[in-house]
Amino acid sequence: MVFFRIPTHRINWITSSFLMGTLALTLTAVPIYLWRFGLDWFQVLLFALMLIATGFSITLGYHRLFSHITFRAALPVRLLTAIFGAAAFENSVLMWASEHRNHHKHVDHDDDPYNISKGFFHAHIGWLLFKLNPEGPYDNVADLEKDGLLRWQDKHIQTIAVTMGFVLPALLGAAWNGWSGALGGFLIAGVARVVVLQHCTFLINSACHVFGAQPYSKKCSARDSFLMALFTFGEGYHNYHHEFQYDYRNGVKPWQFDPTKWMIWSLSKLGLARNLRSVPAEKIRLAEARQMAETGASDEPAYLVPAVASVYSIMGGSSGSDQSI
Repeated sequence: MVFFRIPTHRINWITSSFLMGTLALTLTAVPIYLWRFGLDWFQVLLFALMLIATGFSITLGYHRLFSHITFRAALPVRLLTAIFGAAAFENSVLMWASEHRNHHKHVDHDDDPYNISKGFFHAHIGWLLFKLNPEGPYDNVADLEKDGLLRWQDKHIQTIAVTMGFVLPALLGAAWNGWSGALGGFLIAGVARVVVLQHCTFLINSACHVFGAQPYSKKCSARDSFLMALFTFGEGYHNYHHEFQYDYRNGVKPWQFDPTKWMIWSLSKLGLARNLRSVPAEKIRLAEARQMAETGASDEPAYLVPAVASVYSIMGGSSGSDQSI
């Protein structure tokens, strides 16, 4: 049956019900709660802390640590990103990393899970609403399956997600202000926070493949966007990321907003992260110069454009990108 041209026979009802249900509660129950009880500083703080904890767990943990292994982390970092990453309700590290590695391997083609060529809606959320393929096997994350922590998280992902994502903020709210505080913690730091964080993550799959500049490569649709970086903990520099995916940084310029990079660097200074992998500056310059020579466009401030162009000339005008840094 097709209802308003929607392939209802292909709907993943469990995933769709969760995504639509949390959105509906955010648009209805949250405003009603605020009208009835108001908003105090504790609920704002709890929302912010949960958003930061789960957001960094996705960008720093799921993405840069586990999917791309751009650095190594101590057990406390791996554990915290695994349990708070589960609270983002974006599934387990193994599944997330498997799909993300497929995205990089097949970007803009049929085997890309969130292929932007199928439209903005598909890349943003449609691929989840209509995802009927059985999960696994995780044949491209064999390295991660060796990690007992990640196997444990994958096995108990729903329990961890509900406990950390909904029960924890409700309990903290209850400790603050009884049953009304518990309801507020559940709705604001739980449900509304999940909706905000998920759609910020989805923007990387959709908007970062449509809006912005391509200063490093036009081999795929990925783009750099300062605006998207603001909403995604620094993940908005997507053109750079697709060209140099094993760099622990996404924003490599001094003026670019990349708090995930700053967090990883800070953890390294505390002895909680090591082996931070980064692309040599000359390789980045060469990619920019090659792209500028081909398109005549640049993401650099105007006073640096001549210098960038000269790099391409001096280095012979050709080089391939290296993603095995």
